Amino acid sequence: MNYTYLLQCADRTLYCGWTNHLEKRLKAHNEGKGAKYTKARRPVTLVYYEEFETREEAMKREAAIKKLSRKDKLELVLGFDIK
Repeated sequence: MNYTYLLQCADRTLYCGWTNHLEKRLKAHNEGKGAKYTKARRPVTLVYYEEFETREEAMKREAAIKKLSRKDKLELVLGFDIK
């Protein structure tokens, strides 16, 4: 399974990415090994994700979410229930 996800950083900013192992990736972000952006903004919290069959679908959705305004990203988060 592949995932597109949004993290809320300690400074309340949002970070969007994709992975094929969500729990492992979240752990990496919080250990400072995930992304340059999140390294200085830890801890991060998973606030949204979507599942996809292929890596290409997840990457395409990541690109689409990154183009959204902050307001639109927050609307995604507010309508989402983390399982």
